[in-house]
Amino acid sequence: MNRLQTRKIHVGPLELGGNDTVWIQSMTNTTTKDILKTTKQIQALEAAGCQIVRVAVLDFEDARAIKTIKENITIPLVADIHFDHRLALEAMDAGVDKIRLNPGNIKKRAYVEEVVLKAKAKGIPIRIGVNSGSLPTPGTPTAKQMIEAAASHVSILESLGFYDICLSLKATDMRLMIEANRLAAKTFPYPLHLGVTEAGTAFSGAIKSAMGIGTLLLEGIGNTIRVSLTDNPVLEIRAAKEILKNAGLRDDIPNLISCPTCGRLQYDMIEIAKKIETYLLSVNKHINVAIMGCAVNGPGEARHADIGVAGGKGEALIFKKGKVIKKIDESLVYETLVKMIDDF
Repeated sequence: MNRLQTRKIHVGPLELGGNDTVWIQSMTNTTTKDILKTTKQIQALEAAGCQIVRVAVLDFEDARAIKTIKENITIPLVADIHFDHRLALEAMDAGVDKIRLNPGNIKKRAYVEEVVLKAKAKGIPIRIGVNSGSLPTPGTPTAKQMIEAAASHVSILESLGFYDICLSLKATDMRLMIEANRLAAKTFPYPLHLGVTEAGTAFSGAIKSAMGIGTLLLEGIGNTIRVSLTDNPVLEIRAAKEILKNAGLRDDIPNLISCPTCGRLQYDMIEIAKKIETYLLSVNKHINVAIMGCAVNGPGEARHADIGVAGGKGEALIFKKGKVIKKIDESLVYETLVKMIDDF
């Protein structure tokens, strides 16, 4: 799928925009100045597949912690700045790879200009973040208002000859978020960071995010995504990978096929499917794995997968590339599938 072409910026070694790659982001929920906890959480995010990570910078101690944190991680680090422009300056001195700035809550233009000039000198890109809940105009937010807010901030950066810009237009209302980003894609030449802000818990938030982000991705809009969940941020990465896989934008993520089960089920398929799903989180290869229940649809679906199982009473048939290769006891299904996945 071809993405809508934009200007390209560099976030650390990553090229954002100007190509068909969509990068996965998350944000830590630790106190940034707690370097050990923050570093451990970022390392867990890295292991899950996170490609860009953001940290909150509430004070100078947070900003200075960035230097040590960066020494112990491998993915680009973004500093989230609000209210005090001096924190952005300090974070850039500490070696941050990108600044997330909300010019709307930095009161003086001169302060924004100071941040922009330093970012320009250091080659650090800036994400301008517009949220529906923090617009300067009162009343129900609209896509037009969000675009106007973004444009006013962009104009400051462009007036200083700064174009290493990424934009995000986020809303708690999924439909507003979609409308705002469609309009942004027509209005600005810059890469877009997609997300439904304050989406909710792992269950409802993942569904809302998949619908909003997925709709735009299928239209070719968006260069990086963050699934915002009220939970362990590692779950954000799992959801983001599923969104990209189902949008046809990643082919190195396994695909699990499993039936919803019914009264014909005669083996512990649900537990096996859950365990295999967890195992597949650590697998980076294009593979279709089918875990099916009864003899009605099970064998057929299992044959269409690279590796599959269809169960019976206390036993199961194992398929590989459409052919039955053996019948095994139910107790051996999990370990058999894991070995076949590893060997694939």
